[in-house]
Amino acid sequence: MTSPLTLFCSFYPVLAVTFVSLVHSETFCRLQNHFEPAFMAQGDFLLGGIFPLHYNQEMPDLNSTYRPPPVNFDPRAFRWALTMILTVDEINQNKELLPNHTLGYKIFDSCAYPLTGQRAALAVLNGVTEEGHGVCSGASPLLAIIGESGSAQSIVVSRILRPFRIPMISYFSSCACFTDRQKYPTFFRVIPNDDYQVKALAQLLVHFNWTWVGLIRGDHEYGRFAVQEIIQVIRTSQAKVVVVFSAEGEMTPFLRDYMEQNITGIQWVASEAWVTASVFSGSVYYPYLGGTIGFGIKTGYIPGLELWEALYGCAPVSPSDSDLPLCSGDETLLEKHAAYMNTSSPRVAYNVYKAVYAVAHSLHNLFLCQPGLQQYLQEVQFTINGEEVNFDLKGDSIPYYDIINWQRGASGNIEFVPVGLFDGTKAAGQELVIKEDRIVWAGHQMSVCSDSCAPGSRKAVRRGELVCCFDCVPCDSGKISNETDSIECRECPEDFWSNSDRTACIPKEVEFLAYDTVGIVLTVISVVGACLTIAVLVIFFYHRNTPIIRMNNSELSFFILLSLTLCFLCCLVFIGEPTAWSCMLRHTVFSITFSLCISCILGKTLVVLAAFTATRPGNNLMKWLGPKQQRAIIFISTLVQVVICVAWLIDAPPHPFRNMEYERSKIILECSNGSSLAFWCVLGYIGLQAGLCFLLAFLARNLPGNFNEAKVITFSILIFCAVWLAFIPAYISSPGNYADAVESFAILASSFGLLLCLFVPKCYIILLKPEKNTKQHLIGKDKK
Repeated sequence: MTSPLTLFCSFYPVLAVTFVSLVHSETFCRLQNHFEPAFMAQGDFLLGGIFPLHYNQEMPDLNSTYRPPPVNFDPRAFRWALTMILTVDEINQNKELLPNHTLGYKIFDSCAYPLTGQRAALAVLNGVTEEGHGVCSGASPLLAIIGESGSAQSIVVSRILRPFRIPMISYFSSCACFTDRQKYPTFFRVIPNDDYQVKALAQLLVHFNWTWVGLIRGDHEYGRFAVQEIIQVIRTSQAKVVVVFSAEGEMTPFLRDYMEQNITGIQWVASEAWVTASVFSGSVYYPYLGGTIGFGIKTGYIPGLELWEALYGCAPVSPSDSDLPLCSGDETLLEKHAAYMNTSSPRVAYNVYKAVYAVAHSLHNLFLCQPGLQQYLQEVQFTINGEEVNFDLKGDSIPYYDIINWQRGASGNIEFVPVGLFDGTKAAGQELVIKEDRIVWAGHQMSVCSDSCAPGSRKAVRRGELVCCFDCVPCDSGKISNETDSIECRECPEDFWSNSDRTACIPKEVEFLAYDTVGIVLTVISVVGACLTIAVLVIFFYHRNTPIIRMNNSELSFFILLSLTLCFLCCLVFIGEPTAWSCMLRHTVFSITFSLCISCILGKTLVVLAAFTATRPGNNLMKWLGPKQQRAIIFISTLVQVVICVAWLIDAPPHPFRNMEYERSKIILECSNGSSLAFWCVLGYIGLQAGLCFLLAFLARNLPGNFNEAKVITFSILIFCAVWLAFIPAYISSPGNYADAVESFAILASSFGLLLCLFVPKCYIILLKPEKNTKQHLIGKDKK
C-alpha cells in the first residue's frame, strides 16, 4: 500500500517541496528537520492531536527548519492537550468501549500558525523519524486528528487530510466555510458553526441597542501598522463598543499596544476564541478589559481532570492511578501555574473531551459492522455527562453558547462569569436569554452614531453617511410615530389628528358657533335687541292714538317692529351645533323676516311719498295706496322671498357639513348652503328691496314737515346697505363658525340700525318731548 506521504507528494508536488527533498533520482523521501511531538503514546490505533501550545506572530521560514521559540507559551492550549491525553487514558480503561483495543496519540504544536499546522499534519501522517520509512511504504494506523484550534490552520490541515479520507474533528474551528462538504468532506467539529455565533452577536447588539460599533478581526497581512491605525480609530471614534473576532494569540500584541496608549472605557464584545482566554485574566488587564462580554463555548464536566500531577510530578492524593509518588505537601504553589490549574469550568477542553469520545464511539460501531470510519463518525450519536453528541450532515454539532462577562474577582484577577445563554435549538426570537442585573459594564452601555429617535419623530438618514447615522425629524402635523426609531411617520385617519407630542392620534376638535364667549355675546345682544324692540312696540301701542304714531302709519310701524323682533331672534338659530333643521331655518327665517321688514318700510315710504304728492291738484295717488293696497304690497313683496326659499329647500336645502379643508387639525361644523345661487338670490332680493326703498325715500327727503319720515328711512336704509355690503367680503373670507358669527353680527347690526333710526326719534318725542307730539308741530304749522 502506498504510504500517505507518497500520495501527498503525488497530489501536492509544489507544496511538498517545503517539507521533503527528492535526492537525484532516488525514490525515497528525506526529512529536512525533526519536528517532534509534544506528547506521544503507543496504541493499537493512533489519534493525532494538533494544539497551539505556543502563539507566535513571527513568520516561520520556508526551509522547514523553524522551531517554536520557548516564549509565548499558552497554558490554555496546554490544558486542551492534557485533556486529550486524559480522555485517551480514560477510554483505554473503559471495558465496555473498544474492548481489547487501545488508543494511542501523537500531539503536535501548531504555534497557532497555518504553516506550522501544516508541518504538524504531515508529521502526524509520516511519523517522527526516517527509520522504517525509507521508501515511504506501508499504511499508517492513524484514525483521525483532533484539531485544529484556529479556522485558518484547520483549513490547511483538512486539505492535507482530504486525499487520504482521514477525518478530523475540530474542537475550536468555528468558520462557516467548513459546511461546504465538497471542499471539506472529512471535517467535523464539536463547536457550533460561526453562523450561530454571528446570529447570537447580532441579537446581543440589537438587545442592547448598540448600532454604532467597531469591528476588529485577525488578519496577518496588515501587521503592526494596521494595529496602530486601529488603536487611533478607537481613540477618536464615537463607537464605544468594539466587537473582536480574533484568537488570543493575535490579540496579545494588539492589547499590548492598546494598553500602552492607556485607552479605557471601551465595551469589548468577544468572540468565543478569546472570551475565556486565561492569559488575559490577570489583574493588570482589568482596567482595560473589565466588563467584556461575549459568547463562550458551553461548559461541561470532565471527571478526573486534574493537572497537578503534570505540573508537580507527584500525586496529590492516595491512592492514585498514576505511578507518581505521593506529594509531600511542601511543594511551592507558583503563581504562573494558576492558568494551568483552572479546570473548574472546562469549555474548549470539554470539546476536546467530546471529540475524542466521538472517534472512540465511531470506531466501536465500526467494529460491530463493516469498515468506513467516516461514515460512522457522521452517524455517531452518544450521550456524555447528560449531553447528547452528534453531527449533522455538514459535520456541525448542536449550537449552544454561554454568555460570559469579565468581572473582577476577590483576588483582583478577572473571572469569567456566565450571565446568560444562547440556545440555537430554540424557536426564532427565543434563543437569547440575558440576566442583565448580573452584568458588570465597562462604563458605556450605549454605543450609537445617533441617539434613538423618540416617539413623535422619524429617522432621516444623513446624505453620504452610514444608515445608522441619522437625524431625528419631528413628524408633520397630522402624522404620528408611536415607536422608537420609526423610519416614517404614519398619517392619522380622517377624523383624527396628532397630539402635541406626535405620538398618538386623537379625535379632531369639533368647532362650531357654540355658547362660548362669542356665542354668549351674540345671544345677549340678540335678546337685548328683541327686548328693546318689544319695549318700543309696547310704547307705540300705548301711545297709538297720539299724532306722531297716527301720522306715520301705525299699522306698518307695528309690522316693522314685529319683523325686527323676529330678525333679532333669528340670530339665535345660528348659535349651537348645526343640525338639518337649524341649517334650513337659518337662512329661510332670516331672509323672510328681513324681506317682511323691508317690505313694510317700502310700503311706508310709498305712503309718505304719495301723501305729500297728493296735495297737488289732479293727483289721486292716495286712493291706490289705501290700507288694503299696502297690505297687498307687503304680502306680494314677502311672497316672492318665500317662493325663492321654498324652491331652495326643495332643490338643494342647506345641510350640516364637516369642513376639514380650512384647518386640518379641526372639524368645523357648518351649514352648507346647498345652493350658492339660491343663497345669493335671497340676499340679492333683500338688496333689491332695500335699494328701491332707498331710492323712493331719497326722492321724498325734501318734502315739507317737521317730521319728514323719509329722511329717517333714507338714513336707516343707508346703514342697512352699508352693513350688508361690508358683510359680503367678510362672509366669503370667513370659514365655519366665523362665517356664522359674521352673518349674526350683520343681522344684529342692520336690525339695530333700523330700530334706532326709525323708532328712537319717535320714542324721544313721545317720552321726553310730549309738547311736540301735536299735529301742528308735525306738519310745521305750530306757532313759534
